[in-house]
Amino acid sequence: METIGPFILAALALTGSPGPNTLSLAAVGAAYGQKRGLRYMLGLNLGMAGVILIVGSGVSGFLFALPGAAPVITVIAGLYFIYLAYRIASAPPLKATMKQDSEPKWFEGTFLSLINPKAYAAMAAMFSSFILVAENRVMDSFFKAAVLMLVLIVVNICWLYAGSILTNFLKHDRLSRAINVMFAGLLIISVLITAFI
Repeated sequence: METIGPFILAALALTGSPGPNTLSLAAVGAAYGQKRGLRYMLGLNLGMAGVILIVGSGVSGFLFALPGAAPVITVIAGLYFIYLAYRIASAPPLKATMKQDSEPKWFEGTFLSLINPKAYAAMAAMFSSFILVAENRVMDSFFKAAVLMLVLIVVNICWLYAGSILTNFLKHDRLSRAINVMFAGLLIISVLITAFI
């Protein structure tokens, strides 16, 4: 248990750094506001719970060992990231008359987490680099999963809030378009960095 501090610090660094999940969440917060981004954040968290389960149980290793699986998963993920970047870039200026159901839905956030290569790499690093409960591998995995979920929730709240701070600027058409396009571009760049580095 003496490794819990370094484990939390590593989890904050890996999950809090800019990547597809965090940047998309900040973009949703900026484009649609904090309150309307909560469902999307919930979806991201549910998807990350799935990623933690897949990595912690060893299913991800089996899946990526299948011949031809990695390129197919990469193409599907890439297409979805492009679609999400388009949705963010083309979001209309934030106005009172904005259509209530236009923001990305919770299941879109779940899907994003489940296909996010950075999420799998980060969780694999966390599960393989630390031992929190030395005597019991099952308890060690459960404890890691619980701590990681708590860290993810805090990190995601911070990114959503940070993005929502920009909502006042998004009431102006040109500035709104520029910020949305910037977030969409950062999302694509983060995916490319994750995929090729």
